[in-house]
Amino acid sequence: QVQLVESGGGLVQAGGSLRLSCAASGRTFSNYAMGWFRQAPGKERDFVAVIKWNGVSRYRADAVKGRFTISRDNAKNTVYLQMNSLTPEDTAVYYCAAALDGLGLDRLAYRSKYLYWGQGTQVTVSS
Repeated sequence: QVQLVESGGGLVQAGGSLRLSCAASGRTFSNYAMGWFRQAPGKERDFVAVIKWNGVSRYRADAVKGRFTISRDNAKNTVYLQMNSLTPEDTAVYYCAAALDGLGLDRLAYRSKYLYWGQGTQVTVSS
């Protein structure tokens, strides 16, 4: 079992930045690829970014490329999402999740591949 707790959400003006954190506990953190998803009101939970245990292999959704960066610190059992140039369209609840690290990056864009989820943190971007 892996427990995930997100933090760092809040209210920010358009063009601003936020850094989300996700602290993991339980099973060995390095066994898992870590992903971020987001869900806006009335919409599906969408993939944002994923990073594998090596900290090098990463994949981001087209909507956030050039603006969001995912990283991880295995010594701290924490994954981060640095979000820059935020727009109102980024408003959503952001979730971190853990999947088996052996999966390919393309498959890790699918919600169904993730075994554990955090409770989410709200990000609101005002115009």
